[in-house]
Amino acid sequence: MGGLSTETAAQVADEVADEVLLARAFLSRVGEPCNIPMWAFVRKAGAVDAARAIAAGRAPEEVQKHAAPRLAEADPWADLETAAALGVRLVVPESDRWPHFGLACLEFAAEVRLGTYRAGRRSHENYGEPIPPLALWAKGPGDPSTLGHRTVGMVGSRACTQYGEHVATQWSYELAQQGVTVISGGAYGIDACAHRGALAAEGDTVLISAAGLDRPYPPGNARLFDRVAERGLLISEGPPGMAPHRHRFLMRNRLIAALSSGTVIVEAARRSGAANTASHCQRLGRPLMAVPGPVTSAMSAGCHELIRRESDPALLVASSAEILAVVGSPGEGMPDPGDARTTDIRAELDRLDPAARRVFEGLTAGKFSRPDEIALRAGIAPLEVFRALPTLELADLVEVGEAGYRVAARVRDELK
Repeated sequence: MGGLSTETAAQVADEVADEVLLARAFLSRVGEPCNIPMWAFVRKAGAVDAARAIAAGRAPEEVQKHAAPRLAEADPWADLETAAALGVRLVVPESDRWPHFGLACLEFAAEVRLGTYRAGRRSHENYGEPIPPLALWAKGPGDPSTLGHRTVGMVGSRACTQYGEHVATQWSYELAQQGVTVISGGAYGIDACAHRGALAAEGDTVLISAAGLDRPYPPGNARLFDRVAERGLLISEGPPGMAPHRHRFLMRNRLIAALSSGTVIVEAARRSGAANTASHCQRLGRPLMAVPGPVTSAMSAGCHELIRRESDPALLVASSAEILAVVGSPGEGMPDPGDARTTDIRAELDRLDPAARRVFEGLTAGKFSRPDEIALRAGIAPLEVFRALPTLELADLVEVGEAGYRVAARVRDELK
């Protein structure tokens, strides 16, 4: 394959030989995502030799048959020139910018799937096989190589409720403030809220598209695509012009699952694209989280099903801190020791008998009170106060002074 202009080569890749870049662009055009024999052939022969064999009609029958429908229109030079004009670059496995860490789980799953394919399970799953991409088209200042570390996938229903919108936007905002990259698919509903929340925090967000990056889909979110490209990263497996067919959305979801340290399903019906992403998380060994919602909401039914399933249930999350505990560094998002002490003190109070608890509630935090004053505030007989005070003193819940009794310092500090 021929060479590229110096300007185009500089715009579309990082220190990758022209022949490798052209080969990957060609393979990206003729190969549909998630095709097992195509991926296996490229992996074995190398991108350049695989592309030459396919172009010459000498590839294995399964591979040649798969590439045939798009072979006549394949023009890697034109694709790369078009990409450069759009500010889109081609990221390839031979580049330092390739997300090796994030896609390692896909590589492992693909090897397992290749074994079952060769053993006779030849049909391809409609929801997307766990096969790594042949190349990635990217736009924006973000670095693809960092994906998979401190990243969160946030997906859910397109027809989301106000509750879902609030949760997705607020939590994405809070996670982005903590340096977590928010990944989603750019769709209406939860996806768009996730991207907007991260952008509002001036944080990083990645939009993985099911179409070529010159075809924002849905068109109504075109401005959102532009905003993500200005600050974060747009990614697609397909070259410019690739159409957003339904099966490509299901295939795209495996990349959201793979490139995220963990994925959160905010709202989802029982059968939905978000549920498809959840299945990819399970297959790839990536943490899956789900947000509970009203039991009367059909948009939360899928989340509840994921949480209560017997095998590999989703982790119920009720705050961005709980998500950070999964996708962040060890110890992040966990309650601090002070929270634990407060919980312990409340447990001590809960163990008091009713009379002692009422006496405690009749105490003040800073001012000492006489037993009769405590009885008046608590609405209890003075005799009951005298009986309860020794118990409270032994439990270190009250302090005794010349002027009477008050709440102990350790309790004041934790409950203030």
